Amino acid sequence: MTNSFKQALAARRRLPGFWLSLCSPTVVEIAAHSGADWLLVDMEHAPADLSQIADQLRAARGGLAEVVVRPPQSEPVITKRLLDIGARNLMFPMIRNAQDAADAVAWTRYPPHGVRGISATVRANGYGRQGDYLQRYADDLTVIVQVETPEAVANIAQIAAVPGVDAIFIGPGDLAASMGFAGQGNAPEVRAKIAEAVAAIHAAGLPAGILGYGHDLAQGYFDQGVEFVAVAGDAWLLARQMDGMIAALR
Repeated sequence: MTNSFKQALAARRRLPGFWLSLCSPTVVEIAAHSGADWLLVDMEHAPADLSQIADQLRAARGGLAEVVVRPPQSEPVITKRLLDIGARNLMFPMIRNAQDAADAVAWTRYPPHGVRGISATVRANGYGRQGDYLQRYADDLTVIVQVETPEAVANIAQIAAVPGVDAIFIGPGDLAASMGFAGQGNAPEVRAKIAEAVAAIHAAGLPAGILGYGHDLAQGYFDQGVEFVAVAGDAWLLARQMDGMIAALR
């Protein structure tokens, strides 16, 4: 099936998504039918293992949203295993420079274009039933890299020039912390650095993404030209709605 998310990114459509960290196939299934264009299933800050990710990928089938998986760290072994279980959109955390980005792309490609190891019977190729997988797998593979420090923002032009990088995602929390403003994403200095990053990503010809929870913040980023925004997280939504309902009924 064609990767609608990759196509929409290339067309620069406005793409709201949800950030999922509760490790729940049920939550993924609900979110996949919400009308969201994409769902980020997190491993970096969520206690999900590979078998749980596979179950969440299965749960999303039949919905309109494409699943993006963020591995716990940017490294080749977990990348290979995620690709083998059928993840086709990966977001690599803490990419600092062009070499980091080139390494990430290489982990997703088979030789001679990369270093991904081959297994003949994995979920990604229908357990061996998709005979042309080795020829076609990259067509629907999306590589997103995260910039989360001032160093990375300064290197956006070089990162974006790496063949195989499809989009760049700004991590506002770590960016703020790396600037000395931990927990202060709305500090003027942080907002200015985010705007600088968005402009650099677009100048380099790639779509930009960011976390922006809540209607007003998400709308502000869309108005700024950011193409894909995580508009809420599952844990954030649940806690916020539960707290609000109880508070309203006290």
